[in-house]
Amino acid sequence: MLVSGKSFRTIWMSDEATVRIIDQRRLPWSFDLLDLHTVAGVAHAICDMAVRGAGLIGAAAGYGMVLASREAATMDELELLAASLVQTRPTAVNLNWAVQRQLAVIRAGSFDQRVEVARREADRIANEDAAACESIGRHGLEIIRRIAASKPGQVVNILTHCNAGWLAFVDHGSATAPIYAAHAAGIPIHVWVDETRPRNQGARLTAWELGQQGVPHTIIADNTGGHLMQHGLADLVITGADRVTRCGDVANKIGTYLKALAARDNDVPFYVALPSSTFDATLRDGVREIPIEQRDAGEVTHMEGMAADGRLQTVQITSAGSPAVNYGFDVTPARLITSLITEQGVCAADEAAILAMHPGLG
Repeated sequence: MLVSGKSFRTIWMSDEATVRIIDQRRLPWSFDLLDLHTVAGVAHAICDMAVRGAGLIGAAAGYGMVLASREAATMDELELLAASLVQTRPTAVNLNWAVQRQLAVIRAGSFDQRVEVARREADRIANEDAAACESIGRHGLEIIRRIAASKPGQVVNILTHCNAGWLAFVDHGSATAPIYAAHAAGIPIHVWVDETRPRNQGARLTAWELGQQGVPHTIIADNTGGHLMQHGLADLVITGADRVTRCGDVANKIGTYLKALAARDNDVPFYVALPSSTFDATLRDGVREIPIEQRDAGEVTHMEGMAADGRLQTVQITSAGSPAVNYGFDVTPARLITSLITEQGVCAADEAAILAMHPGLG
């Protein structure tokens, strides 16, 4: 996708020992690239959300395993480094999926060639992620095209939550891929962008990347979505996902469940866009079984922003001494989801439909 008119991916290897990322902690105020040279550096970047989003975390883990292969002298050491990556974020399934995939290909070959094998596999993981998101865009475009045909000459209003854009993947994004495809096809669209407290990924990241692509959008407070739906100002909702069970329950950024409830109450279609690597076929009941990450309460009690003099500042927004809790995700039950959009196509959020379209999940 574009940054100041120049094409970028979110992650790549700039040389054989350096993983380069867009430092998302600095957006939207500053576009900075960050070089990672160690497994510990990759793990810190994931924990600190310099890289974030299901697909990008998976790609970062894939490239982190290249650095792990360089650091480890034995398979036991490599497995310990792999475990350190897996432990960084418990909810997003793509992370463990990428690490296990790398371990499998390394074990299948000669340990002496682990670095070359891991590098090739990391590139494959990244390229597959970008291709999957591009396909999601093509399938989702048809949904937007049908809505546009039902209201000729009018703008299609799309509500998003958090950031499931190209910044959350290697390229294109999941929830944004249909939006970018529709914009490129000349369909008049407008995106309502949830701010997405507490880290404001919608206001800071989704709005920034939509602006870079020239997509009309408006930032709203998180609690505005229901009002928009009640008054016919949102034609559909598209979100991403961090983990989806074999039965179609979706874990996504906290607040997604409330959007799904409002959408159901107002007959607004609610879609979830995801690459198939985000499915967790070992789980059936998302509410009971998906681990929900609790992050630092300081993300709730404090907020970062740019002061009038151009300096970034962190300020406390709560009363001193008041406790806070910071659940990073919630689970939207499959019954509230209109359809899932994957690189394979559009399917119902139920086990039979998911397995019919993605038989490899077993």
